Amino acid sequence: MEPITLTTERLVLRPFGPQDTHRVHAACQDPDIQRWTVIPSPYRFTDAELFTTTLAPAGWQDDSAYGFALTLRGNGALVGALGIDRRSRPGTYEVGYWSTKEHRGNGYVIEAVLGSARWAFLSLGADRLEWRAEIGNLASRAVALRAGFRLEGEQRSGLLNKGVRRDAWTAALLPSDLGLAGTHPYVPGRHAPRPDGAPDSVRRPA
Repeated sequence: MEPITLTTERLVLRPFGPQDTHRVHAACQDPDIQRWTVIPSPYRFTDAELFTTTLAPAGWQDDSAYGFALTLRGNGALVGALGIDRRSRPGTYEVGYWSTKEHRGNGYVIEAVLGSARWAFLSLGADRLEWRAEIGNLASRAVALRAGFRLEGEQRSGLLNKGVRRDAWTAALLPSDLGLAGTHPYVPGRHAPRPDGAPDSVRRPA
């Protein structure tokens, strides 16, 4: 896919490029970003260079991942990063993000998540946008919930971060959550509990 640029009320979401290397390197010196995301730690200048010049463009080229630099409209300041990755299940994508320390608390990432989600539903044909984060990453969880994601539970060993498997929270956003039609019809389950509390798989006829 050819890289595209999205705009929201306060942001421009554009593809990363070599011009972002220094700013990405500076932002990723933040211990919180290194702790809670899968970027290398320590994060060297060569890591930022590899990301902005090779990895991020390659995702667009092979339609596997769509990375956006989150920049302010007007002065172009980098306030964060967001990526939408294609999953193996049809119509399913995953979103991940981080924000620069000096721009947190302004709702920029929530705005970016909603803008990119609408693009994924309308342009990529996504029927499901997933979010995962290590249990304990309260900042990422707060962004997901405020953007309308619905928590779906916990995954044991759901994330691999720097060679260590960790438990993860999971949540999802659907087109209908934003008032949009999906690519395929969706019929929600009733999830009604059985009167005796037993799941269907263990109930026996009377």
